[in-house]
Amino acid sequence: MMENEVDGLDKRKAYILATVVYEYIATGEPVGSQALTQKYNLGVSSATVRNEMADLEAGGYLEQPHTSAGRVPSDAGYRTYVDALMSPEELGADERRRIRDEMRDARAQLDEIVEQSSRLLGRLAGNLAFVTKPQSDTQSFRYVQLIWIAERSGIAIIVTSLGVASQSLFELRNDLSPDDLTRLSNALNATFAGRLLRDCDDRSLTALTKSCGFGDDMAAAVRAAFIGARTQEQPGISASGAQHLLDQPEFRDVRKLRSILRILEEQRTLYDLVADAFDSPTASVKIGHELGSEELADLSLVTVPYRFGERAVGMLSILGPRRMPYARLLALASGTAETLSERLHDVEVK
Repeated sequence: MMENEVDGLDKRKAYILATVVYEYIATGEPVGSQALTQKYNLGVSSATVRNEMADLEAGGYLEQPHTSAGRVPSDAGYRTYVDALMSPEELGADERRRIRDEMRDARAQLDEIVEQSSRLLGRLAGNLAFVTKPQSDTQSFRYVQLIWIAERSGIAIIVTSLGVASQSLFELRNDLSPDDLTRLSNALNATFAGRLLRDCDDRSLTALTKSCGFGDDMAAAVRAAFIGARTQEQPGISASGAQHLLDQPEFRDVRKLRSILRILEEQRTLYDLVADAFDSPTASVKIGHELGSEELADLSLVTVPYRFGERAVGMLSILGPRRMPYARLLALASGTAETLSERLHDVEVK
């Protein structure tokens, strides 16, 4: 776990920091040198531990709340612990099986599977859990239906690999028959089925439409339908477990908790917390002030991507107090994300 130095700390300081973080996460009480020496085999005296903890405080890794003799980790202390000192955890076979069994209860519909994931993770983690629904442009194009309404108007319906449909009306300058639209639908489906929506580019769509004998207005209608299918302001979010924050000693101050919950009521806030994770689809942790808001500075966020095939299509997150069991929650989030990814292959395409 530790080499000679970790983040500029020698081996002993790093070990003491790891022990302080571990003990504080477990008890929720400020950690003193004497209690630490009695409980853990540190191999040095209480006085030495006290001096090392004072140095860690001076270095910004620990803080001394109020007049307590004990210390608690700072954001920097937690950051060093998560990045370099924490021993990773994995779920056991029984826990993985239990997650899979509970996820099977969800109907084979995208919204139901995502909502079941957030409910399950919120309960298992004992914190607020939220899941972003798959981004449109990460889904594959499945098929398009161009439906005739009248001689110069129709509806374009595009369905993705995850059963998400979008539809748009179009108006044309020239008359078209239902058979014309069926012929173009078949050509588009034969050429683009299975491609990512974001790879169904305007130039290729235009070229195919015109090669089938249609004009600029029909090509524009096809492009607009695909643009509408792959763009949305933000993915939907399913959240569950906010009530668990009430059980955390950090939030016994009801006014503080109410302020946090008011912020989290906005789905846009939750999405903003994980927006940058879409560019780097690996597990990540944000701690305290890294969340970018003074009102959320007492919280931390664990985020893990879930996938459809090889592609990361959404994020599964746990939001709770900075004093959270990071290794355990990363394991829970990863296990749930793995099962969610498997269930996406069961989605019914309508």
